[in-house]
Amino acid sequence: MERSKKRHLAKTFTWRFTATLTTIIIAWIITGDPLTGLTVGGIEFFVKMPIYYLHERTWYRSNFGLNGRNNK
Repeated sequence: MERSKKRHLAKTFTWRFTATLTTIIIAWIITGDPLTGLTVGGIEFFVKMPIYYLHERTWYRSNFGLNGRNNK
């Protein structure tokens, strides 16, 4: 169980970095202002990281689509 939590935390950080960078670039392109892109990306980074982690942990506990797996 501890190993899965570390894995989910690692996935959370790597995904959040990738997704936030994408958001910064999109916001910058749409507004033409790099500071707006950084602001939107910064807010998104801190709001969505815990949401993603909880989402990941919920799916880990779910048997949906996993025939024959028992919850622990």
